[in-house]
Amino acid sequence: MSGADPVQIGLVSSFHRPDANVTGFYFLVTELPAKRVELLHELLPMAKRVAVLVNPADANTTGPTVRDLPIAARALNLEIEVFNASTGAEIGTAFAAMSKWRPDAVLVGGDPLFITERAQLVALAARHALPASYFQRDYVEAGGLMSYGPDYADFYRQVGTYVGRILKGARTTDLPIQQPTKLELVINLKTAKVLGLDVPPMLLARADEVIE
Repeated sequence: MSGADPVQIGLVSSFHRPDANVTGFYFLVTELPAKRVELLHELLPMAKRVAVLVNPADANTTGPTVRDLPIAARALNLEIEVFNASTGAEIGTAFAAMSKWRPDAVLVGGDPLFITERAQLVALAARHALPASYFQRDYVEAGGLMSYGPDYADFYRQVGTYVGRILKGARTTDLPIQQPTKLELVINLKTAKVLGLDVPPMLLARADEVIE
């Protein structure tokens, strides 16, 4: 399983017929930030500034995360500023810098470090009263505001199917690298109320799950 494009980082030469005895699942966490910015704008139509947190130590996730954001930002008349963090301590420093820039919201990039430090990220967003968008539901279940990304439960079921096929002797070249077939929007209404936000009814209606 990977959050970076396996073709771009050289793991395989093709999604459909993977070589080098490698196959698996590609989580589209780095291709979704533009859509997540759109959802933030729908939630906060008066927002002007969005901070973006990335891990510069991992170019495979950082590059794609910021690649399409300027285009999305211009379309929505948003100003975007990128903040870097490669350790837990640097996450705290990044949020301190964000508070000086005074963003209206923060978008947390997809990165393994940020998954490990999700409790810290959720706590810092709450401390600074920042509406935050994350790339998987774990953050929202931990008290974060909103997430948009792959349905990991559905993906793990697919992993089980692949493991079964491999154990039965299937070759990697016959097992295409899979991408998410289902994306989910999760909103924590309790967190929205703490932040003083009224979630638009149409956005709530589109949510796959609302935590109350």
